[in-house]
Amino acid sequence: MVFSLADAVSHARSQVPDGVAAHAVLEGPDINRALIRISHEILERTKGGEDIVLLGIPTRGVHLARRLAEHIRRFEGRTVPVGSLDITMYRDDLRTKPARPLGRTELPAEGVDDRTVVLVDDVLYSGRTVRAALDALGDLGRPRAVQLAALVDRGHRELPIRADYVGKNLPTAKSEIVKVYVEETDGRDAVVLLKEGDK
Repeated sequence: MVFSLADAVSHARSQVPDGVAAHAVLEGPDINRALIRISHEILERTKGGEDIVLLGIPTRGVHLARRLAEHIRRFEGRTVPVGSLDITMYRDDLRTKPARPLGRTELPAEGVDDRTVVLVDDVLYSGRTVRAALDALGDLGRPRAVQLAALVDRGHRELPIRADYVGKNLPTAKSEIVKVYVEETDGRDAVVLLKEGDK
């Protein structure tokens, strides 16, 4: 079944209260171009992608990491290890938010010791998710370096964290919500901005 960007916007609207409008920011081809650019930037910065590991932050970050690995394989002919890094038990809001289901942490057989780990997430916001990911990663090994790739950077950082690779910088108000849809879990690729007060 094929979904259009209009479908994604309609779906986003159906999940929010009245008075909140959904605006499409990126659609499938835009997301693909952004991931291709990030892949090239990773290859350039890591001297061809040697000794890198891509770890996606569940859920959508895992799918984005796999796509980045596939682009790198096509560009460089190099297979890049990909895994997932669950941060649930490392979050600093466990006591204040509803219980969350545990995700999966899956490390490649090569592990992360003495490698350049690229954490991959869909949206970079306060930085607290990344802080939790760094804590989780620290319990799993000692990478040579850790970098961060985000499809969308929406600003409003609460911690001194910056992405090394960004698909799109998206200035937002704190009251707005950024929703990322990926084909693997949502049946469509889109980034949608939910904005109060628009008609």
